[in-house]
Amino acid sequence: MSGKYDDIIDLPHHVSRTRTPMSMHDRAAQFSPFAALTGYEDCIDETARITCERLEITEDRAEMLNGRIAYLNEHAHERPAVIVEYFYPDETKQGGRYITTSGNFRRIDEAEDKMVLAGGEKIPMGDIYSIDITEEK
Repeated sequence: MSGKYDDIIDLPHHVSRTRTPMSMHDRAAQFSPFAALTGYEDCIDETARITCERLEITEDRAEMLNGRIAYLNEHAHERPAVIVEYFYPDETKQGGRYITTSGNFRRIDEAEDKMVLAGGEKIPMGDIYSIDITEEK
């Protein structure tokens, strides 16, 4: 079977005497994808990121939280172990997410209106959804 390029197929590859060969990295860069819409992928990812709405605190839940906060204030010297669930607002879009953290209760910072844990973590009082007091220390 004879082909269209049989006369040149076995010739040696041409190497220029005046120009240095292109590196494999530069050669591959010619074929890399081109992003015509810079930032488009980031925008799509941000839109797809799911946030949730802040849950409303019922009167019963508010009473329960106030009772637990009063208990923690009375027993702050014991550093009771707590598990706190709170709303963390999203910085870039509406909504946020609920975070659960644990630690030993230290105090309520009334000037900043935050609960302070022994590790230094500060939780805004208005964002707290639940508080569980555990036996561990």
